Formats: sequence, structure tokens, C-alpha cells
Amino acid sequence: VQLQASGGGLVQAGGSLGLSCAASERTFSSNAMGWFRQAPGKEREFVAAITWSGGTTYYADSVQGRFTISRDNTKNTMYLRLNNLKAEDTAVYYCASRHGTSVSTRAHGYDYWGQGTQVTVSS
Repeated sequence: VQLQASGGGLVQAGGSLGLSCAASERTFSSNAMGWFRQAPGKEREFVAAITWSGGTTYYADSVQGRFTISRDNTKNTMYLRLNNLKAEDTAVYYCASRHGTSVSTRAHGYDYWGQGTQVTVSS
């Protein structure tokens, strides 16, 4: 499975962005998916995850209530809506896919990764 993340950019604090992750294969619809981010000098951290059906979502405490993860299996695409952005949200955002229907909040629990898209929030 190949994943292509897009939608990053530069935004002011309090603003919004929408990220997309397009998958290359139809097996996308049977895989749980997640978003992670990595800031300079820091480890990759969990942001959000979604089950194969989209029926259940999980969020890191730091983004709960501000970010929304979703997916459209008919388009082989996952999304992340980032609202009320803060300077500390600045990072490279990665999408990931894992075999099976259950999610993981750990990076090593994912089998496929996109190339990352930069999100920069100016204060």
C-alpha cells in the first residue's frame, strides 16, 4: 500500500487546515488508519486514528476537540481537519495504515507510511 499525504502549509495560530491521505489500493478499506506528527528534535507522536469502517475514532489529548479524523473508503482517502491551530502543532504530519481493523496509538503498530506533509503554525 502506498500512501500520499497532502494539504500541509503555513497558517496563523487559531487558523485551520485540512490534510488528506490517499491510498493506492482498495485494501485500504479494510485497514485501520492513523495520523502521527514529528516536530524537530522530538519523537514521532500519535495524533489520531480511525477504524476501518470509520465508526470509531481516537485522539491524543493534545488535539482532542480541535482535530477531526475521517475517511472515505469509496475514495481510498483519509482526512484530518485541524482547527484552532497552535504553535505547538507545528510538525511534519504522517499518515499510516495497518493491517487489520483495530487501531493502534503506537507508531510501530503501523505497516505503511506516507511521506509526510509540513504544517507550520505562526504565533
